[in-house]
Amino acid sequence: MRQPAHLVLTCLLTLLAPTVWAQDQQADTRAASALHIRIGYLGYRPDSGPLLSNILPEPEDAGLQGAQLAIADSNSTGRFLKQQFELVSARVDSAEQLLHAAQAQHGEGVRLFVVNAPVASLRALSVALPDSLLFNAGSPDDAVRSTQCLGNVLHALPGRAMLADALVQFLVLRKWQRGLLIVGQTPDDEAYAAALRRAAKRFGLHLVAEKRWTFDNDQRRSAQADMPLFTQAREYDVVLVADERGDFGEYVPYQTWLPRPVAGTQGLTPTGWHMTVETFGAAQLQKRFQAQAGRWMNDRDFAAWMAVRSIATAVSKLGEARPEALQQLLVSEQLPLDGFKGRKLSYRPWNGELRQPIPLVQPRALVSTSPQEGFLHPSNEMDSLGFDKADVTCTYP
Repeated sequence: MRQPAHLVLTCLLTLLAPTVWAQDQQADTRAASALHIRIGYLGYRPDSGPLLSNILPEPEDAGLQGAQLAIADSNSTGRFLKQQFELVSARVDSAEQLLHAAQAQHGEGVRLFVVNAPVASLRALSVALPDSLLFNAGSPDDAVRSTQCLGNVLHALPGRAMLADALVQFLVLRKWQRGLLIVGQTPDDEAYAAALRRAAKRFGLHLVAEKRWTFDNDQRRSAQADMPLFTQAREYDVVLVADERGDFGEYVPYQTWLPRPVAGTQGLTPTGWHMTVETFGAAQLQKRFQAQAGRWMNDRDFAAWMAVRSIATAVSKLGEARPEALQQLLVSEQLPLDGFKGRKLSYRPWNGELRQPIPLVQPRALVSTSPQEGFLHPSNEMDSLGFDKADVTCTYP
């Protein structure tokens, strides 16, 4: 017997109602379980004082632009995993303001931070935020990677030891094994020189002489007269320069007493990232960055980008954002990271520093990438750069 149409429709709706209700409940559950990860960016670069050269200053938004691009990259894939990343940024003019900004973000629930600041501020933030995970994207200090480890800090920016090792490996491979070292007047210059001395001893480069730069004049006018006389020394194959601020190093090339290449902070330079890095998909990263920032990506931009991408990759793996869980995974060497450098990157469990190849560049060209062929390591060739496990005397979680 045929049933009236309205009775059939009523029966169907009755049967479908539980299914529709269940689907609504599942949608509500997924929405409730979606992860919203807030990442703090803390930027502070102290005034370096008057320069004795016309070197181009670092962009004011160096680091921040890299973090912003990484947030966009992470959200493009995170939406499929119900993960949303948000950057909460603060750029300040003093160390005190930086600490206050960090505490304010912490009070709002932020527990993951990207820090582009000097080492003194990094140490202060590590103490002030013990329940947080900090990514160092601004300090190349070697002490916090070797003798004074910070237990809640991962280092996305390569330290001076890693940079110096990368450079000296190349010099030794080219058989430029006698160096003249010129050291500037700042503590940072001395720290860079110490890294060069360590690398020279480690890989067999002989420093025939070491000279301190004590001039306080503008080399734009007097380099042609000062540099040849200043660089007189025993026979050397390469001039090594430690001038992080750029007071005199730009005027050393082509002015030396002997016609020799220049390397270090000027000339042939080791760096975490450079505009000439284009292989292994890096060209696409460079284009995206340039479209966003209107300039080239530098090493601090890349370090901040790598820090945010490390967080996003670990969150995708774990499905949570607790700082201790993320750190444990990142230093476990069980989470290979993509950094467009031709090798999978990872954080060293003995000091939290990111293993990564180091480009060696001149201003407009990529010359080589370290580790160099032939410099072997029992487990990972990238550990031939920087502090290996046996070199670290502090305890890292």
